[in-house]
Amino acid sequence: MESGTKKWGFQAKKGMRSTASISVRGVLNRLAESLNKEDKREVIPLAHGDPSAFPCFRTTPVADEAIFDAVRSAKNNHYAPTVGLLPARRAAADYLNRDLPYKLSPDDVFLTLGCIQAIEIAVAVLAAIPGANVLLPRPCFPYYETRAAHSCLDVRHFDLLPEKGWEVDLEAVEALADENTVAMVIINPGNPCGSVYSYQHLEKVAETARKLGIMVISDEVYGHLTFGSTPFVPMGVFASTVPVLTLGSISKRWIVPGWRMGWLVTNDPNGILQDSGIVASIKDYLNISSDPPTFIQAAVPQIIENTKDDFFSKINNILGEAADICYGKIQDIPCIICPHKPEGSMFVMVKLNLTLLEGIDDDVDFCLQLAKEESVMALPGMAVGMKDWLRITFAIEPSALEDGLERLKVFCQRHAKKQ
Repeated sequence: MESGTKKWGFQAKKGMRSTASISVRGVLNRLAESLNKEDKREVIPLAHGDPSAFPCFRTTPVADEAIFDAVRSAKNNHYAPTVGLLPARRAAADYLNRDLPYKLSPDDVFLTLGCIQAIEIAVAVLAAIPGANVLLPRPCFPYYETRAAHSCLDVRHFDLLPEKGWEVDLEAVEALADENTVAMVIINPGNPCGSVYSYQHLEKVAETARKLGIMVISDEVYGHLTFGSTPFVPMGVFASTVPVLTLGSISKRWIVPGWRMGWLVTNDPNGILQDSGIVASIKDYLNISSDPPTFIQAAVPQIIENTKDDFFSKINNILGEAADICYGKIQDIPCIICPHKPEGSMFVMVKLNLTLLEGIDDDVDFCLQLAKEESVMALPGMAVGMKDWLRITFAIEPSALEDGLERLKVFCQRHAKKQ
């Protein structure tokens, strides 16, 4: 008789396990296992994208009150429509319309369980196209790669150019695309790079995509979280040039990632996504997937309409000051090079010069030993497609950030090659 493991095929998911192991969560769990439990110092989380635990990043009371009101009303204990509650979709459309030259309608907005589910839906829709491939940036938020592997969607990688503020290598995009390429992904503001694309660069992205006959999937979960000289411009501004799927959420700008409230939006004034069946495919996928909690959907109009600009300004100012601290302190660490000062999101990418270090094999080994010796967690670049780089988040309490970067410096000094 066959053993249960063999009979039921439990060994057939090695691909799933390998892709899951390079997810941010998978890497963070591995780093946590490496922490020295005897070290009584506070663990400094320079590897995550969730600043909500820190008092300086508390969400606005407007959001809290909106949730309380939605629950206390007893009107939001029901199942929601698969596309989302109409008032919430209308509020999201109005919010996005502030930056667009045309008007989205609620029918263009589909509510999702955070931006993560929006990614899942976008990938699933593309994977349903026979023989399709999609172009992903390198470095990239790793969930795109993981979901594509899970959905058996072919991916090709174009580089982002650190010396040009992590702009898209558009020549590489053109070289990679073929008749089966259906979309390219951009993340703006950038995770993991901290980049913010200019209007002129996004216009070139749109023109390139139009030339290739592909849509643009624009991940804007960090939209408006900017603090440099380049303002945030949504890719939907160029939807008359090329159809755009915009992915976003309230998670980052309102500092509520655990609320899992996101959206997928079709920026499609020419009706291309509608006529090609993409919109119908999105609705089909939503019919067999989970929905955001109804009471959180119900709170969305109040959250969006009543949040004052001073809350957003405060958050961006804190992030900008933290980015300055991070960039400045990294300059004092010889084995770490920062090619571009972050202008948005919560992250910066830095390159390791391993030739200056002893006893460190690669970026993963660096982060494991850093966690063990200094109780500091940084994300190895391998997790975002860049070997021997690090992604560092600066979205933590400023005093903790300075402490963590000082420990990082001490770690590098300890492992520096003797002259």
